[in-house]
Amino acid sequence: MPTLARALLVIDMQEGLFNGAFHGNPAPFDGQRVLANITGLIAKARQARAPVFAARHVGPPGSPIEPGSPLTQLLPALAIDADVDSVFDKRRPNCFTGTDLAQRLARANVGEIVIVGMKTEYCVDSTCRAAGDLGFKALLVEDAHTTMDTPVLSAASIIEHHNRTLSGPFVKLVRTADCSFEC
Repeated sequence: MPTLARALLVIDMQEGLFNGAFHGNPAPFDGQRVLANITGLIAKARQARAPVFAARHVGPPGSPIEPGSPLTQLLPALAIDADVDSVFDKRRPNCFTGTDLAQRLARANVGEIVIVGMKTEYCVDSTCRAAGDLGFKALLVEDAHTTMDTPVLSAASIIEHHNRTLSGPFVKLVRTADCSFEC
């Protein structure tokens, strides 16, 4: 049986979330560093010829994040190419719910998913938790996901908590510098 591939999954790195335009969200914690880490991981994935998947969170027609709206556009710095990369819309926090992501990964012979993006406590968390249930090994890049401060917790605390909570039962933690796309 052939070795299963490792793919990169970029979650919700889109204009409306990252640049604070949706519901007046503040900018994400350490956003420029996280964006640089993600673009570096995209470059590593491309160099290794690993598949890149990019999720966009969308809402219903008429909402500020309706499909195709400016707020759902992926950040240009990512240089995601819809002709080469697998771009898909989702309506739920979990990237697998209501999408064909699992089928796309299976068609690409992917067994391991490197997860990055935002927001840590919503879409990153729920996708990490679901991946194993669907038969995928998940690697969470601990310095390549982010969120915003809340009235209860700082973004730094949310990220630290999720890295610790998810590590072991749901994901293997890796750092950007140590992440490769060789299985």
